[in-house]
Amino acid sequence: MLDAMKKEIFLRKNELQNKNLKSLYFGGGTPSVLSADEIKSLIDEVLKHFNFNNDIEITLEANPDDLNSQFLRGLSNSPVNRLSIGTQSFFDEDLKLMNRAHNASEAEGSIKRAQDFGFENLSIDLIYGSPTSNLEIWKENLNKTIALEIPHISSYALTVEPKTALENWVSKGKVTNPKEEEQNREFYYMIDFLKDQGFNHYEVSNFAKEGFYSRHNSAYWKYQEYLGIGPSAHSYNGNDARSWNVANNQQYIKKLNSNIIAKETEILSQQDQFNEMIMIGLRTIWGVNLDSLNLKFSENILDKFNKEIQHKIEEGILNIENNHLKIPEKHWFMADGIASDLFQV
Repeated sequence: MLDAMKKEIFLRKNELQNKNLKSLYFGGGTPSVLSADEIKSLIDEVLKHFNFNNDIEITLEANPDDLNSQFLRGLSNSPVNRLSIGTQSFFDEDLKLMNRAHNASEAEGSIKRAQDFGFENLSIDLIYGSPTSNLEIWKENLNKTIALEIPHISSYALTVEPKTALENWVSKGKVTNPKEEEQNREFYYMIDFLKDQGFNHYEVSNFAKEGFYSRHNSAYWKYQEYLGIGPSAHSYNGNDARSWNVANNQQYIKKLNSNIIAKETEILSQQDQFNEMIMIGLRTIWGVNLDSLNLKFSENILDKFNKEIQHKIEEGILNIENNHLKIPEKHWFMADGIASDLFQV
């Protein structure tokens, strides 16, 4: 697999218009199953074909149970300078419900070990609104995060996905369905609490201390181009084309052995591009640049859009600051629903 990914990097080296990389992200699945030497060799391969900014952010997604001392020691000698740790919760009951391999003690221990090996730029995932949790437990999760001096938090409401163990348990009455009212309460408590702790709420689900915004994810939210390498990886040209690699490992490797990239490409319609810009932009503190919309889209799309936003501005659900359309933070819990009302269909 490693050789195949290196081959893909070589074959696609000219796809990005900007060869100066601000971020490199090892994510999707569990990239920490690679050894530190394998991760370093992939970084070296990227360096053969691209330039790294002096302050490039190189992130590795990892599960707490993968971050043992041996792995972290090797990683600390690589260019990786940021870890995104799939913590989810510091309570065992939550972790059991989410079918996580680690326990609460391992979650905390992995963070402390990473810090001991010099990783200060850390992000953790936290899930709120679990049937095994409540507001008091959620407060303790947040307090623990602050005590551990984590500078970036990605936090999501628990959802019941189809064909999962959680869906089965809910259908059989073993656990209760997550309650939107409770999730709403925990979401807004988190906003106030983290702001008091010096965090900026820069995207609906993301909070960071100054200087610790995720550069990689921010590029997604600002519609910038990116190149994804490996099975199932997605890419975007920054304009009208999105592609994704085949998910099957064997097919992925077989095609690359013949110098063929097994991927599919979708050309986004004006309607699709518009809807994506609205959905993504309204989830951030930057909002949607109205000048960009006016330059990019037809009057037919914009006339309907302008009429709709006027109603929502009058209702206080939207506002305009420096010609950027934004959702006031007090309505962010419903951001996706508000954005979908503005879609072109």
